[in-house]
Amino acid sequence: MTSAPDWPRGFTSGGISAGIKKHDVPDLALIVGDATLTAAAMFTTNLVCAAPVQLSKANLAASSGRVNALVINSGCANAATGTEGSARALRVTRALAAHLNVDPIAILTNSTGVIGVQLPADRIEHTVPPLVASLRPGSCESFARAIMTTDTRPKWASRTIRWTDGSVEHSCTVTGVAKGAGMIHPNMATMIAVIATDAPCTPLELDRHLRCAVEGSFHRISVDGDTSTNDSIFALASGVAAAPPATQLAQAFNDVARELALMVVRDGEGFERGIEVRVHEARTQEDALKVARTIAMSLLVRTAITGGDPNWGRILAAAGRAGVTFDPNALRVCAGGIELFARGSPLATDLAAVRRAFTSDTVVIDVYLATADASDHFYSCGLTKRYVEINADYTT
Repeated sequence: MTSAPDWPRGFTSGGISAGIKKHDVPDLALIVGDATLTAAAMFTTNLVCAAPVQLSKANLAASSGRVNALVINSGCANAATGTEGSARALRVTRALAAHLNVDPIAILTNSTGVIGVQLPADRIEHTVPPLVASLRPGSCESFARAIMTTDTRPKWASRTIRWTDGSVEHSCTVTGVAKGAGMIHPNMATMIAVIATDAPCTPLELDRHLRCAVEGSFHRISVDGDTSTNDSIFALASGVAAAPPATQLAQAFNDVARELALMVVRDGEGFERGIEVRVHEARTQEDALKVARTIAMSLLVRTAITGGDPNWGRILAAAGRAGVTFDPNALRVCAGGIELFARGSPLATDLAAVRRAFTSDTVVIDVYLATADASDHFYSCGLTKRYVEINADYTT
């Protein structure tokens, strides 16, 4: 694993154990701006929306996208916990705001873990002073580790933008962390992530960069088809750097989000093999995405790939039920660059090479619909016995 990158300038962060999880492991994370931060966020579309998500939505709106800190706990989702859960989420933000001497509406929050369990707010309030004392500039590692649940490893990514204005050289950074291994599916792609930059942005600009980045990354992954109650991605900007070219900042957001999203898939619960489906020559991008997502999420396709079984007929069957019109006789299907089906018939192939394609670390499937020139992609992973074991025993 690569060493953890630094947060951009203008941020400090920390992570400690608040006793939410067993075994005294980190479970409470905090990131704070040296001054007021610009903020944007995207949240779960699940109607069973966790108390901290509801509170963050309200605070983001009330503060007009100007906040001071984000606090996240792992080990307890504080979802489906009623008015008591809402009260406990509010207690946490108020305790932190008092210690930081800021307005409570300037605190964003989220939780991750088991649904239907009340947040141990007493423990968190008690650990606010040592949490604030843990704040340090630089590495994002302590924050990234404290938000993990069934993740096997922390997830981080960073990009630095450099440019020259006349004779003056400038730079700014975009750094992100994420957690997620199960309940991964678009809208919002079932995880928690934070992307921070020292570039100056208005709330509207930051929101635009975030939504564009999410659409091509977190909205293109799935592990199990389940969308969580706590999905959120936060974007924070300190504004202490010079303003970079807008296209370069957008690209950095896109690159960081995509790298984090792929890390989430590759850490999917019970992960053994990844799946990348690329659909070409579709009538519209929407059609391409429908076909790519249907193939990538097919239980039969995913189990075949788990077993390294080159049963490509399942790919055709999934494409055919995606709700997109195409001519099966014009369809082409490839795996690992090997053409398997074209002109309505299977093709003669090197069976050993096909088997290697279906047992590679990531199985790349290309589908050509021959209807126009739109394309899209989707990522998932095989469905393994270990995934079932993890989720059969999650609370026991």
